[in-house]
Formats: sequence, C-alpha cells, structure tokens
Amino acid sequence: MRPIKNIYDNILETIGNTPMIRLNKIAEDIPATVLAKVEYFNPGHSVKDRMALRMVEQAEKEGKLKPGGTIIECTSGNTGMGLALAAIVKGYKLICTLSDKQSKEKMDILRAMGAEIYVCPTNVAPDHPDSYYSVAERLNREIPNSFYPYQYDNLANREAHYETTGPEIWEQTEGKITHFVVGVGTGGTISGVGKYLKEKNPNIKIWGADTYGSVFKKYHETGEFDEKEIYSYITEGIGEDILPKNVDFDVIDHFEKITDKDGALVTRELAKKEGLFLGYSAGSAYQLIRQMKHELTEDDVVVVLFHDHGSRYVGKVFNDDWMRDRGFLNTEKSTAYDLIKGHKDLKLITAKNTELVSHAIQKMQQYNISQMPVEEGDTFVGSLDDSRLFQMVVSDPSYAEKTVGEIMDKPFPVVEASEDVKSVSRHISKDVSAVLVKLDDDQYHIITKHDIIGALS
Repeated sequence: MRPIKNIYDNILETIGNTPMIRLNKIAEDIPATVLAKVEYFNPGHSVKDRMALRMVEQAEKEGKLKPGGTIIECTSGNTGMGLALAAIVKGYKLICTLSDKQSKEKMDILRAMGAEIYVCPTNVAPDHPDSYYSVAERLNREIPNSFYPYQYDNLANREAHYETTGPEIWEQTEGKITHFVVGVGTGGTISGVGKYLKEKNPNIKIWGADTYGSVFKKYHETGEFDEKEIYSYITEGIGEDILPKNVDFDVIDHFEKITDKDGALVTRELAKKEGLFLGYSAGSAYQLIRQMKHELTEDDVVVVLFHDHGSRYVGKVFNDDWMRDRGFLNTEKSTAYDLIKGHKDLKLITAKNTELVSHAIQKMQQYNISQMPVEEGDTFVGSLDDSRLFQMVVSDPSYAEKTVGEIMDKPFPVVEASEDVKSVSRHISKDVSAVLVKLDDDQYHIITKHDIIGALS
C-alpha cells in the first residue's frame, strides 16, 4: 500500500518540532523579546517525551531492553508519560515510582496509560530504602528482564535535547537567540540545549531556574554539595537533592532561586495573560526572567522553555483552595465576614456531644473538613480537630466507640462578623485551630487557620 501523505505510523513519530510563541502582555515590562518554546505540544504533553523515547531506543540498541521486558523508572510524572507512550507502541510493561508530592493528576494519567504506580515519601534521604530512587532500584533487581533508565544519570537524556530541542530553537530564532531559560531537574534539557547553542554561539547565556531546598545554585557557585541546603519544597519538576550526571554545570551560566509561591502565581498569570495553560515549572522559569530583567536589553532574544501542560496541576496550582491553604493567594479580605461570605448560605457542620467519635470522624471525611464544633442543645460545648482525633484512634482504637463529649477539646472562640482579620488571627494558637463567626441571623460559620493565612498572605 502506498503511504498516505502526512500520516504518521505511530504516536512516537509526532514527538518534537514544537512551536515557538511570542510572549506579549506578561512581557510588557521586559526590555528583551521573550519567546516561549511550548513543549506541551508533544503527544505526552511534556518535553520529557523526547528523552524518554531516546532512552528506550538507546537501551534497545545496547541490548538492555528486550522484547516483553519491563521499564522501571523514578519520575515526577512527565518522564513516566513519555515512557508510557514508548512502552505501549513497543510492547513493554511500565512501572513508575513517584514521590507523594506529585499531583494526583499525574498519577491518574499514568495509570490510565497502563503504568503500575508506586507512591513513595518525599521527606526521606535519596538513599533511604523508601525513596522513589531506592524503590525503583529494588524493583529493577527483583524483576527479571527489566530496564531501569534512571533519567538523572542516563546521558541519552541530554543527548536527545542536543540533537532535537537545541537545533529547533536555533532554527526557529534564525540564530538570534541570546539567552536560554529553563527549569532544572534532571539537567538534561538545559545541558543538551545549552551545549548545542554554545557551540553555535558561545556568547549565548544559559540560565537555569532552581528552587529553595535544592542544591544546584550553591554547588554551581561554590563547588560545595551542601546538605544543609536540602529541605522539602512544593514546586514540581525543578530542583534536586542529588547531583545528576546530566547536569553539565560548565554549560550553565547562572542559577536563580525561585520561591514556591512565585512559581505558582506566575503559572496562573501565564494562563490568564497569554492563554498558555502550563505546568508549575513554567511559572518558575518565567519568574527567573523577571528577577534577571536588569541584565537584559532591547536587543536580546530570550527563549524560555515551558516543560508541560497545566492539566497535570488542576488540583494544585489551579485550585484556589490549594493555593490559599499554602498562603499563595493574596486577597482583599479584611473582616471575619469577608472570609465566609462566599459560603455563608452553607450549613455549619457540627457534632453532638452524645454521638460516637467514629460517627464524627465519618462526618469529617464526608464533608472533607478538619475542624468541627460540638453542640449540646443549642450551645457550643467543645470542638474536634482531625489531627488529634487521628492520633487518639491510632494509639487506641477503642476511642472510636467513645462519645464525642468524652474526648472533645474546648469550644472554638466566637468572634463578631465585623472583627478584622488580624484581630481574628490572635485567637489562633497551637491549641486553637479555628474560630466561629456569629452572623446577624444567629447563624454561625467556621474560620480555620488556613483561611486566615490565606487572607493575610
């Protein structure tokens, strides 16, 4: 049969050749021309499709991956998606280990694409047996005919970007690029693209977005791997607590630290101002340009690479409650009433002092609430907090069959609707996680410490 023009033989052939898009409204205060290399146009909706396919093909060529084999990889989600596409087309099984800070959307998508998922704790050392690195290594040892790409040290990662992403950027800018900006995780993208661009023009600046809690910036500037720099952070896709072999520090001119909050807010801003629905790391990458704009001129052409699609962060960055809980949303709320007016018509969920603790727990789970007032008749006589309830029931399951009145804490403080937020915040302490606000119709609503943090940040 004669091939039909513009028909691809499989999904893998659509990887690469992603568009370059000029940034307009969001870049009005940037003296340079700012262009975005938008990698969510890849079939797996991320830049990782490129290196995932390259790692698989390289393993096949070297005999490390044989027919019917199993691919096992530790991933933030995007590499897993690229590997899932390759596994489906080529007939492999896929197992992914992820840290528990990754979005639920990423995990659901991987499962939808046939991957088996292991969720591992974030707040452990890389060499801890439960880390997502260690679990992947263990599974690789235990499962016959398996292949562990290990994207961090697998140099096929950066080679994919040297051979595809870099040349595309050079061609699309007609060689006019002066700065390349991207978030750094495994280091494959910045190192592969950076090497290619520097070979074309050694004056091109390569800037990497790092996050607080990651080791890259200090190591790049001092040569010291400082474990004191390492702590948990929220940003996904950039930063590391290890030094991947794919990171070529000689190619990178500068690392810039970006806060979790700035990365999240700028990601939302890119959607609203440019119509680009992007992942968390995109906001961090663009924030780097803002923080470094004093280094730019009107003659400069800055290319920023946006890794992935916003659909993987709907429950996080694009969720107001998630943002508010972390103090990322600035609001104009000033009184207790302002904090609850958006849901003042909803009924306050309470527990009776005579009902069982197990019933109260079920009610908190049903309504997804962390604190609940306790009533006796028409009077508030106590309160419940889910973290304390959990500790009690875990330590002694018999607590579940006690009455709420036997284990409840003191009642939440009651404030007037007109009380200002700062004044309301003074009622919150280590032992008091919420207050009740009284409305004119003698109805009550609850204000949690997270509500107050969101209003004051």
